[in-house]
Amino acid sequence: MTAPKRPRPTTVPDGRRRATIAEALPATVRAKAEAAGAHDWLRRLPDIVAGIEEEWAVTVGRVYGDATEALVADVTTADGSSAVLKLIVPRPGDAAANEITVLRLAGGDGCARLLRHDVARDALLLEKLGPSLFELGLPVGRRHEILCDAASRVWRPAPDAGLPTGATKGVRLGTFIMGVWERLGRPCAERTIAHALACAERRVAAHDDERAVLVHGDVHQWNTLRGADGFRLVDPDGLLAEAEYDLGVLIREDPVELMATDPRTRSRWLAARTGLDETAIWEWGVVERVSTGLVLTQVGLQPVATQMLAAADTIAAMPI
Repeated sequence: MTAPKRPRPTTVPDGRRRATIAEALPATVRAKAEAAGAHDWLRRLPDIVAGIEEEWAVTVGRVYGDATEALVADVTTADGSSAVLKLIVPRPGDAAANEITVLRLAGGDGCARLLRHDVARDALLLEKLGPSLFELGLPVGRRHEILCDAASRVWRPAPDAGLPTGATKGVRLGTFIMGVWERLGRPCAERTIAHALACAERRVAAHDDERAVLVHGDVHQWNTLRGADGFRLVDPDGLLAEAEYDLGVLIREDPVELMATDPRTRSRWLAARTGLDETAIWEWGVVERVSTGLVLTQVGLQPVATQMLAAADTIAAMPI
């Protein structure tokens, strides 16, 4: 999911760490937890953190204010090394289990290394990486090169991984788009919704188990961090889908820059760089732009939510 500008982490003093951990939770994460009905998780969060600290022999330090799906914090392990704790907001589906599966299959190739996990508590301990692409401030073109290269390292056959398929994701996104659009008071044009649903239907119909690969599912500049040996992705959604899905996320991102020229210039470039299908990249981008624009509207992440939906409206009105 698109994230806002990364602020400095919030330091939680040792003496008040357990009592204040819930207060340090980013507002966007809290909003998503409340929208998912995870009120008990919010209430028990200090106890969950305390239990992880004791059982994993780690000390929680700084809580990051830019997270959108989880409590994310720096930790120090028993041997004094640095790592990152992630506690994912519980919600329908298997978000934590799917993320763990992707990270285990990738084994540090293209993704952050998974050090420890607990599915029951939606908890992951990850290697500590460096700054994100956003923090590095690289030009859009160079960013896209890095994102393509990182995503392509993840793509591999994984037929028995037990992950959702691209077809399943397409159906879910279509259902989500229609329902949330109505609940939010129709924040974009009806034609835009029809366009996104038609694209989702075509991608569902095009799904092929034989061609499907492991995909990250949320490849963008905030989810791409610099490591000692290159850039690695974090926060995978995890799907077995056509590889074009990941590049569709790149089409959804940077909506202002996308619309400054012919928007399909980006999808054509991505297709040429990777050898993948431009139409599939473009159509996944349409679906992701609308669904993510609605999610961000729901949790109040502005101005990017409005920018995404405005781009979606313009694109839906263009001649095919």
